[in-house]
Parts: sequence; C-alpha cells; structure tokens
Amino acid sequence: MPQIPETIHELTVGQLSARSGAAVSALHFYESKGLITSRRTSGNQRRYGRDILRRVAFIRAAQRVGIPLATIRDALAELPEERTPTNEDWARLSAAWRTELDERIKQLGRLRDHLTDCIGCGCLSLETCVLSNPDDVIGERMTGSRLLPERRGA
Repeated sequence: MPQIPETIHELTVGQLSARSGAAVSALHFYESKGLITSRRTSGNQRRYGRDILRRVAFIRAAQRVGIPLATIRDALAELPEERTPTNEDWARLSAAWRTELDERIKQLGRLRDHLTDCIGCGCLSLETCVLSNPDDVIGERMTGSRLLPERRGA
C-alpha cells in the first residue's frame, strides 16, 4: 500500500483510490451522492482532505453490511468537517444502526434456517413460506401462489 507523507494534506483521486481500495469511479460516485467532498484546483483536478480516507473506509464498511447510501450520507453529515472523526463520533453513529442491523441478522438467520424449504417449495405454498410470507400475512388478504401487486380501482 503506498504511503503518503504526513506533510501532504490533500490527496489526488488516484492516491485516495490506492489508499482506500475504492475504485476511482466509486469515489466519483460517492462524491456525486454527497458522501464525500473535494475541492478543485485551478486545473479543475479534485483534491481530497486526508480525513476523507476514514470516510471512505466508513462508507465501504457500512455498504458491506447493507446500509443504504442515503442512510450513510445522513450519518456522515453528522460528522465534523475537516477533521478525523473520533471513536466517540463513530460509536454514536453505529449505535443508531444497531437495531437495523439486528433486524437484518434476524432475517438472514431465518433465510439460512429455511433456505432448503424455500427452494423445495418454489413458493407454491405461500401459506407456509417463512421467507416470503411469514405468519401467512398475505393469506389474510388474498389467495394464490404468486405475490402480485394489488391493482387500485380494479
């Protein structure tokens, strides 16, 4: 991994990509979505503060666990500008996601535990499908072997 001298306070997009492991196109995408910011040089080249390295690492970690980009953007908006976030900053943000992650873990556990049944039934028995129709919620509204969008005014 290329080392960046401590005297360099801004990174090019290539340096940020090399240090963070994120593709240049991903960095441009993050910037277009308001997840990271850069300044432009007189030659219209992007320059990123060193604190963006931590933000990119945070974005990538959050994406790996399935946090939507809009949620990540909202979280990053709460972090201080132009300084590396502290452990307390990260702890505050991650605590807000704990409930959402616990729910995802529960859903993944249900998928793992019932995947064989799901593949076996082919969703022809929505009454007993614990993945598509837990507790037969759909069966109380309609019958049939497919989940179709309900048509309004029909």
